[in-house]
Amino acid sequence: MTIRHLDALFQPRAIALIGPAPGGSPIGEVLARNLLESGFKGPILPVDAARQAIRSVLTYASVADLPLTPDLAVIAAPAAEVPGLVAALGGRGCRAAVVISSGFGEDGDAAGLALRQAMLDAARPHLLRIVGPNCLGLMSPAAGLNASIAPRAPLPGSIAFLTQSGVVATSVLDWAAARGIGFSHVVSLGGMSDVDFGDLLDFLESDPHTRTILLYVEQLTAARKFLSAARIAARTKPVVVVKAGRGSDTGAAAPGDAAPSADAVYDAAFRRAGMLRVDTLDELFQAVATLSSGLRVRGNRLAIVTNGAGLGVIAADAVARSGARLADLGPGGPDGPGDRGGRGNPVDILAGADAGRYRAAIEAIHAGDAADAILVLNGPTALADRVAAAEAVAETPSVARRPLLTCWLGGDSALAPRRLFDTRRIATYETPERAIAAFVQLDEYRRNQELLMETPVAEGFAIDRARAEAIVAEALAEHRLVLTGPEALELLAAFAIPVIRTIVARTPVEACAAATAIGLPVALKILSRDITHKSDVGGVHLAIASLPMVRQAAEDMLDLVRQRAPEARIDGFIVQPMMRRGATELVLGISEDAIFGPVLSFGEGGTAAEVIGDHVVGLPPLNDVLARDMISRTRVSRLLAGYRDHPRADLAAVASTLVKLSQLAAELPAVTQLEINPLRADAEGVVALDARVVLRRPETVRPLPAIRPYPRRLAHAAVTKRGIAYDIRPIRPDDEAAIVDMLQRSSRDDVRLRFFAPRSDFGHSFAARLTQVDYDREMAFVALEPGSADISGVVRLIAAPDNDKGEFAVMVRSDLKGTGLGSLLMTEILRYARERGIGRVEGEVLRENTSMLRLVRSLGFTVQASADDSSVVHVATSAVPFTASEPEKK
Repeated sequence: MTIRHLDALFQPRAIALIGPAPGGSPIGEVLARNLLESGFKGPILPVDAARQAIRSVLTYASVADLPLTPDLAVIAAPAAEVPGLVAALGGRGCRAAVVISSGFGEDGDAAGLALRQAMLDAARPHLLRIVGPNCLGLMSPAAGLNASIAPRAPLPGSIAFLTQSGVVATSVLDWAAARGIGFSHVVSLGGMSDVDFGDLLDFLESDPHTRTILLYVEQLTAARKFLSAARIAARTKPVVVVKAGRGSDTGAAAPGDAAPSADAVYDAAFRRAGMLRVDTLDELFQAVATLSSGLRVRGNRLAIVTNGAGLGVIAADAVARSGARLADLGPGGPDGPGDRGGRGNPVDILAGADAGRYRAAIEAIHAGDAADAILVLNGPTALADRVAAAEAVAETPSVARRPLLTCWLGGDSALAPRRLFDTRRIATYETPERAIAAFVQLDEYRRNQELLMETPVAEGFAIDRARAEAIVAEALAEHRLVLTGPEALELLAAFAIPVIRTIVARTPVEACAAATAIGLPVALKILSRDITHKSDVGGVHLAIASLPMVRQAAEDMLDLVRQRAPEARIDGFIVQPMMRRGATELVLGISEDAIFGPVLSFGEGGTAAEVIGDHVVGLPPLNDVLARDMISRTRVSRLLAGYRDHPRADLAAVASTLVKLSQLAAELPAVTQLEINPLRADAEGVVALDARVVLRRPETVRPLPAIRPYPRRLAHAAVTKRGIAYDIRPIRPDDEAAIVDMLQRSSRDDVRLRFFAPRSDFGHSFAARLTQVDYDREMAFVALEPGSADISGVVRLIAAPDNDKGEFAVMVRSDLKGTGLGSLLMTEILRYARERGIGRVEGEVLRENTSMLRLVRSLGFTVQASADDSSVVHVATSAVPFTASEPEKK
């Protein structure tokens, strides 16, 4: 359940108040005051058997005695009474409740948890939605609603704030009121027994009162629902999140024995969803101010214009610390007027800089293409008018063409320039550090929005899945959960990951024979299913240059390993060729998070990988763009790019390995943990030298991937009733050009009928919306003639968050109309709706689109006139099982 009945939370027609009477409890007093004095226009119905009135409002002895049905109930009764109250409210037709009460197992006690379940069981038959329990409540200024125990009401505004902490909610309200910041809604979710972040993000995505969404998150539950909702919301509105617990997380960031830290996984999830994560409440509202200004950047190159060299140095230092870059403005940099124009970056236009000098410097930077944004600094001097300089900055053409950030330092003399910038909607900050932090936020938001638009598709590598599954099955048949080193490398090879040649030797004598076959020098490693880190027990010997040395090293290794790991079973030795020097060692891994499912890790490898700690985390599935973004966030990426005498590595091969590992995570759910360490990368490519793979017990259930991967299984061949064959498959991001080609090859009238308006511009942003979909919420099938890359037709279904209905759209290329392809595509999407459990498929059709209306009627759709638009009709059908006449699926 997601947005069903959430309108009752934010736009109730009547409200029931149930809880301790005012005077008997501080909670009751505050709750009654807030609710009754908030300006709500509808009736508020207190339920209190002991009193006749509360604050001059008549009370009712029970829910059954209420004269009308409330849409929303606010409950602060003792926990033991809540399940019965919820059942009574649901029986009356109440659609939502805010449960302020605590005592529902917050500390894990069995009795409280049983009450929590009883409350949910009472609500379920009536589809009654519950916010809480143990929450502050909710506030919606637009509706005059304050159903909370907050000490103050929020100012009206366009920011929605969702929080798991009541104390954080009250602190934010206090902080925001002092700064004149208003809210569309404030919701304290408390225990999230029912309504959670995913539900509210789905609702707020289309809420007309909300322009920006803020989250304070302590822990998520339904990761896939959250990410699907967040990805949809973040496409239309800035979503900024503070996640608590960054400092208390003691998990490791690297793959291997320790799973990635929970905080690192949250970071990856927020980034992938297109949200911006910040660390403090102050940064939260700074981000809102910056993003709400409409500023957007295309990179991280910053140009700085200043009227003081010292300010420029401070700003440049802040840029260096932030990870952003100073724009390279060329050897001389832009010159201001006169002989002493600023040089380089920062551009120092000197203390006497007037309006003209500021204007000239900014326009000179804007004339080039070296900077992604400009930060203009001004310190107080007696040599120039600060307001006039601000006026000149505000009027420069670059304000409209390139992001401009300003910082007028000082006290009283800076107030008028800052007010001027505010009235012109130009971002302004009190210190250079805050301005640069805002620029970094803009760049991070840009990167995350770009990742949001990526929809990874299996790359079609030559995978030997049968061999991989056989390796896993063989180990599980022997009741082994850890693959041997050779088995692990063979598993990687089955997924087209290059691995080092490996020979298993049972004895020192066999090790010599293996070394002869491989060629000296060789590396010798112990083979044991019980030893994870071979080097820790003396189980690795490198660069052995002669056969006598191979035998001696094997015998010494046996003695040493038996001393250091006496319980370990020794199965023999691994013999591998020595690799030449000069490569970068990397570590790649798969592990599992309890909330987000499988996660990927990447970073600097080698025996000291966990000590160095240069690792990042990402969520599968990946494509090349997402893999390269992961790589770029590590320090070792600079080595991969080449440094002095360290040659550049084949970055494409490294990224490809990450993508293949992502595919392995999707294709082999039996793998619960995998580590490649090291993966050797140089100019000639990559090769895995060692790997460790841990399998799950057959009886355990794998957590679902947080992001649904490309559904390859839905690709198939189909035949129209006229016998024309097509390949049907889910749409992919790389179909963008083919979709545009299909639209351009269709008549203008057909395009108008599909999009309800004339359209001839099919640019990237428009085409991306058609081809980049979240497969957990939306499906689009394309039809292609066998062997062709041209798209003949496309059908789409967007499921409602509740999955109870979906809206369809279909289009066939104009030259193929009347061939039966439209009927085939509609049947395919109805089949999909049936399999997904979507009960009703509906859509809007222009009344003049008679061919489309004939088609849907033939498929059993009902057709009704639209109440809002006489030119449109509403068509709908249930996704019922098909008859034998449905087109053949092969």
